[in-house]
Amino acid sequence: MASSRKVAVVTGAGTGVGKAVALALLHEGYAVVLAGRRKGLLDATAAEGAVASSPALVVPADVADPASVKGLFAKTQETFGRLDLLFNNAGTGAPPVPLEDLTVEQWKAVVDVNLTGAFLCTQEAFRVMKSQVPRGGRIINNGSISAHVPRPNSAPYTATKHAITGLTKSTSLDGRRYDIACGQIDIGNAETPLTARMKQGVPQASGTTAIEPTMDVEHVARAVVYMASLPLDANVQFLTVMATKMPFIGRG
Repeated sequence: MASSRKVAVVTGAGTGVGKAVALALLHEGYAVVLAGRRKGLLDATAAEGAVASSPALVVPADVADPASVKGLFAKTQETFGRLDLLFNNAGTGAPPVPLEDLTVEQWKAVVDVNLTGAFLCTQEAFRVMKSQVPRGGRIINNGSISAHVPRPNSAPYTATKHAITGLTKSTSLDGRRYDIACGQIDIGNAETPLTARMKQGVPQASGTTAIEPTMDVEHVARAVVYMASLPLDANVQFLTVMATKMPFIGRG
């Protein structure tokens, strides 16, 4: 059945940035499909968002698994009849060990989720968006400050986030003919469980350890909502939102 609301798929919706964005979209009136590997966390996001009185559909999915991704988008189309927004957010990292000590399996695990997962979701979103009426939609990729500069011992994560920038550009170009817009948000030190270690100090390029400033994750959620709010003839191609005093400008 077709939805009278705009419909969004958010991957990695159980925690952190994905959860904050999913909740913000629910409060904006979107029907939101909450995707991720851990159903309990997705259910918790849905319960927290119930106050918004917007539909939230929990779909456990592994973005690294092509069959799982196909199932996610089939369920979205079956339930809501269309797709207006994909937020490619699911991501993972490898242990912060020296580059030469990483295993091939650790490398591939990050590539499979961060890069191949985003590609698989983008591919399925294209198939839905190009064929629906009205045609088109928007894809927003979660890049990272690491799409610009690395942290020490972060080769898999940094490489995949640089690659997301290439995927964003290709998606933006290839989507034009179908009225599919694509942009990227690069986030620096949003306060989530993932960045809690910043308050204890994290390794710097100089070899020292330093506490880094963080910012409220709600600023990220509002930025994504803004990007999503534009008509399809306008696009935020790249947006960086970060803790003002974090070591990005001048990092390294």
